[in-house]
Amino acid sequence: MSSLFLIRVPVAMNHLARCAGERGWLRHRGSVAGFDEGRALHHLLDETFGPGVLRPFRLLVAVRQAAGNLYSYCETDGESLREDARVHALPEHLSVLKLDRLESKAMPGAWGVGRRLGFDVRVRPVRRLKNDLLDSRTAFRKGAELDAFRVEALRSYPDNPGGMEQDGQTREAVYLDWLAERLKPAAEIDREATRMVRFQRLRVSRGNGGPEGPDATFHGVLTVTDADRFEMLLAKGVGRHRAYGYGMLLLRPASRPTPRR
Repeated sequence: MSSLFLIRVPVAMNHLARCAGERGWLRHRGSVAGFDEGRALHHLLDETFGPGVLRPFRLLVAVRQAAGNLYSYCETDGESLREDARVHALPEHLSVLKLDRLESKAMPGAWGVGRRLGFDVRVRPVRRLKNDLLDSRTAFRKGAELDAFRVEALRSYPDNPGGMEQDGQTREAVYLDWLAERLKPAAEIDREATRMVRFQRLRVSRGNGGPEGPDATFHGVLTVTDADRFEMLLAKGVGRHRAYGYGMLLLRPASRPTPRR
């Protein structure tokens, strides 16, 4: 039987924002402070349940709603999490996380090779540079974190910033390549049935900095190619910034390909 559980915790968004302000979990740019819900939840979950216990996670909030749902994969069931929170949680944590409504379900104990699954994942498609990378205006040093689309453009068209679009290489296609790399060898993406349904550039809060970068959500279909590694992939998440609300694979029934826009 699988040792992995899917957890749901209702979150009061107004209390989360207030707690972030009181605890200094904000992003500062000059004199302007910004609220990064991923950083706030990162700290709040670690303080309530222990470092890394609810990770990766995904927060889903409907438009104009004051409450959302946080989902996470965890090796601990719901009752044990509630008991841990009774011991460790601060009073202000209980105003944000509605622990009396925390729910869990055990995930399947076996993932058959060849099984098709629908998925929904929010990712930050970036690459950590292994070598210095230059364009006509900027030098990006080894270790820098860059948008995967920009890395591809700089490597393939160093003297022509618009070369990617001119040759029909879309942002969605580059990000799909990035995502496929990170699912292997656990799973293979069905590219005809997978679409980028949301994209924005978002500045986040990390330590004393506020890096800006891509934020993309994909809906699609995958095929399990290695059952054990697929369970590890669920538990670990996809890509970077997994501790801040990115990379959790939410599963759904496999369906027909999403129509192209």
